[in-house]
Amino acid sequence: MAERLQKFLARSGMASRRAAEDLILAGRVQVNGQIATLGLSVEESDVVKLDGVLVGGHVKHVTFMIYKRRGTLTTVQDDRGRPTVLDSFRDVPGLHPVGRLDRDSEGLLLLTTDGDLTLQMTHPRYGHEKVYRAWIDGGPPSDETLDALEDGIELEDGRTAPAQLHRAGPGVYVTITEGKNRQVRRMLEAVGYPVTRLVRVRVGGLWLEDLKPGEARMLDERDLHDLLNPRLVPQNIWDRRAELTRERWG
Repeated sequence: MAERLQKFLARSGMASRRAAEDLILAGRVQVNGQIATLGLSVEESDVVKLDGVLVGGHVKHVTFMIYKRRGTLTTVQDDRGRPTVLDSFRDVPGLHPVGRLDRDSEGLLLLTTDGDLTLQMTHPRYGHEKVYRAWIDGGPPSDETLDALEDGIELEDGRTAPAQLHRAGPGVYVTITEGKNRQVRRMLEAVGYPVTRLVRVRVGGLWLEDLKPGEARMLDERDLHDLLNPRLVPQNIWDRRAELTRERWG
C-alpha cells in the first residue's frame, strides 16, 4: 500500500513528519536511486535511502529524556552553527526532538527515533500534560489573573485551552495540554507578568527529577509506560516526585 514519503520516514524512525519534509527538501532522500521530491508516495518494495543509508525494515526505537540547557536550540541542526539538543547524539540515526522548547527555556525534553511516539506526545487530541516552573516579574499574580489564565486567554494565534496554575515563591507552576509556540511565556506576558526563567519539569508521566543541565538518560519500557499513562502511575510515586520538584524549584 502506498504512503507519503514523509510518513514512511517517520514510521521508520528517521525523523518526525515535519523534519522528514525538511530532509526531502534538502535533497537528502533518494527513492530507487533518484532524489526524492515532496509529495512522492512510496511502496514497501521501493528502495528508500537517507544520506545513502537504507531506510526500512524492523527498527528498534530509542528514546531519551534530557535536561535541555538554556540557549540550546530544539532542532536537528542549525545552519548558523548554534548549539542544538542533538549535538551529543550525532551517532543515533533518526533521533529527533519531541515537540519544542524555546531557546531561552530549559528543562525536560524528549528525543526519540519513534515517529509514532512523537505524534502521540505532540498531537492535541491526546492531551498529554506539560508542567512548567515559571519565575516572573511583577509580584504574585492575583486570583483573578490566575482564573483568567486557567479559563484560557486570547493570543494572536488563538485562544489557549484551559490550564492549571499554582503560585510558587517568585512565580507559578503552569500545566498545559497544548503546544503553541512559546505559549507559557506569551500567556504570562499577556497578563502583565514577563517570564525571567522557565523550566519544564514534567511531560506526561515523566518528571525532570535530579537530571542536571545537559544530562540525559535513555528511557526503558517502564519509563515509556509512565510517560504515556500518567493516570496509572501510583499516587505515592506522584506525591514523591511532586515533593522532589518543590524541593528543587520552590
